[in-house]
Amino acid sequence: MPSTDPYPTRVASEPDVISRQGPVVFGGAADGPLGSDGLASVDQKGYVQVPDLVTPDEVEAMRAELSRLGQDREVLADERTVVEATSHELRSVFEVHRTNELFRSITHDPRLVDRARQVLGSDVSIHQSRVNFKPGFVGKDFSWHSDFETWHAEDGMPAPRAVSISVSLTENYTFNGPLMIMPGSHREYVSCVGATPDDNYKESLVMQGAGTPDPKILTDFADRYGIDVLTGSAGGATMFDSNCMHASNGNVTPFPRSNLFVVYNSVENACVEPFAASAPRPSFLASRDHSPIR
Repeated sequence: MPSTDPYPTRVASEPDVISRQGPVVFGGAADGPLGSDGLASVDQKGYVQVPDLVTPDEVEAMRAELSRLGQDREVLADERTVVEATSHELRSVFEVHRTNELFRSITHDPRLVDRARQVLGSDVSIHQSRVNFKPGFVGKDFSWHSDFETWHAEDGMPAPRAVSISVSLTENYTFNGPLMIMPGSHREYVSCVGATPDDNYKESLVMQGAGTPDPKILTDFADRYGIDVLTGSAGGATMFDSNCMHASNGNVTPFPRSNLFVVYNSVENACVEPFAASAPRPSFLASRDHSPIR
């Protein structure tokens, strides 16, 4: 662990807000498929939406694969699979870029990878991948959080030089638990209180504990930044910065919401020892392989 940590968390008795260091966008419009407006959106709001990133045929193939995974007993029994705490419905299946050929091909596709390279200004590796299920009626919420806070504290990611791409496999309405982001919040890092328990991931993947932002800070963020509710059609994608404050409500409607979620990290931002945990999380949650995607 470095002697000085620019993003301390889970070590103080009081929460804090720390200004982000360094740029958000490292590349320019000539470096990839995103135009200047898209790059400006990532820089200023922390995210950009890309309609029709994948084809309807690809969406249907991925939906069929989701259905198969949800009925596969080996998948359901695997440690990389997370189920809802009460309903025991499938919530997430991790590391699909290694275990599933269809999802591996999408996560390595230039339509995703080239956008990540462009924003991060370097070759990229996959830090994490998963498919998320938010079934109708029983899909639970994801509380407000910054992914980078967890990846820094528990995975040893040095800086927020990582982006997530969420590919929608179903329609995202305002009412079926879509992604919500506080636009501009990526420029401020929320330092949280409370030490990280051993094997914290076993609980936090179902219900956030350590790394939960302070309610007063969240209220201030909401007042200053507002909240964007990100709707869109299946096949579209949202690309967002690792330090965006984001959440999603539970889904009490009949309309499911599913997505493929992949995290690209700059190869110049390789993970080290955790900054606020006794040991790194398992590799299916946080890859220690920082080889660039070719």
